Amino acid sequence: MNLVLYDTMTREKRPFTPGDPERVTMYVCGPTVYNYAHIGNARPVVVFDLLFRLLRRAYGAEHVIYAANVTDVDDRINQKAIDEGVAIDVITTRYLDAYHADMSVLGALRPNFEPRATETMAEIIDMIGRLVRNNAAYQAEGHVLFNVQAYSDYGKLSGRSMDDMIAGARVEVAPYKQHPADFVLWKPSKPGEPVWESPFGPGRPGWHIECSAMIEKTLGLPIDIHGGGNDLIFPHHENEMAQGICADHGTEYARYWLHNGFLNMGHEKMSKSLGNVVLAHDLVSRYPGEALRWALLASHYRQPLAWSDETVDQAKSGLDRLYGVLLRAATVEAEPSAPGVGFMDALEDDLNTPRAYAELFAMAQQLEAAPEEDRAHLKGELLASGQLIGFLKADPESWFQGGADPAMRARIDALIAERFTAREAKDWPTADRIRAELTAMNVEVMDNPTGATWRLKSEGAGST
Repeated sequence: MNLVLYDTMTREKRPFTPGDPERVTMYVCGPTVYNYAHIGNARPVVVFDLLFRLLRRAYGAEHVIYAANVTDVDDRINQKAIDEGVAIDVITTRYLDAYHADMSVLGALRPNFEPRATETMAEIIDMIGRLVRNNAAYQAEGHVLFNVQAYSDYGKLSGRSMDDMIAGARVEVAPYKQHPADFVLWKPSKPGEPVWESPFGPGRPGWHIECSAMIEKTLGLPIDIHGGGNDLIFPHHENEMAQGICADHGTEYARYWLHNGFLNMGHEKMSKSLGNVVLAHDLVSRYPGEALRWALLASHYRQPLAWSDETVDQAKSGLDRLYGVLLRAATVEAEPSAPGVGFMDALEDDLNTPRAYAELFAMAQQLEAAPEEDRAHLKGELLASGQLIGFLKADPESWFQGGADPAMRARIDALIAERFTAREAKDWPTADRIRAELTAMNVEVMDNPTGATWRLKSEGAGST
């Protein structure tokens, strides 16, 4: 495998070489479970699922360990629990279950580990204690804060000066801080909030320390790949690295840092705080999961992605083209095959999905035009390529009929059979009347020598 990845730390593409090919480790910041995930939250899930699949193919599934955390204690979780008068685990269980269901529809494999902050409290407290002993943290007025001046490379990941970090960060100005950029590792709980006992007093952890402790517990430090959205580079990942290294982990925290671009609605980043969100939970009930996944990977992962209904319609149209080719090749028995060479070259070039998509269309076109003796191999290559990254998993006929419930399918099948009988009897008025009825039901009929197949038409979908 000749995988090359863009490393945020070095700001260049680098050939990927794991510390140990027998144990390749990847960590991605996961959900804060206080509400349904919006489609912007789903972008890193799908991007790093793609990388997870490539790593498993290269090194073997048993040699790749992927962890994505669950933040299950947080101000927003606490407030929602207070508002509903329930324990925080009622809130977190509800939305974590929904998150798992929604991401599964998008074709995301479950990580090997999903550590939770509330189940890592002993390790969080232990790591804070080591930072205090190493003079990288200090106690003040019931808080424990990280001393950014104890880490000389603070700012290296984000490329910001200390002044820029102070000006641009969500920095809480507090008189007990030794430096304005110092950040909280442990803080007192407010009335009604969950509380844990610690040597520093009762309270709960800050956000950044949770990830460092969960990585240390589940994967060990340093890790090969740390992923997340661009918005996490500073302060979250900058702080993670600082405290992880200062807690007895030498000079390296992650060998490669990968960050995906924002998903935008119009000209603004999609975020709950701006109120411009489209929930993945709603979208998975309206569109096929593969179409949503295709849309999320349609732009290169490091670039911004503009989201709209048209984005999904275009994705569905692209998949319709591929499934249409497979439908017309339904009688061809696919040979077991490896993904296409050009397709793999595209993916190994920093996950270049737009180029990989172009390769899929080229393979489909080649299959359409190929002589009969080559079609089995070409069909196998197309399926192997698409399925590697989570596509072309459906039966082609079911793909086109997927929006119809069982009653509707039965009605359409009956009309198709009735129309076939009329055509056999050369009863053209009846056949035309039935076709018009099917058209009114948004059904497209595709005649063939042995009868007919059908598909539900979608807005903006391309022809097959």
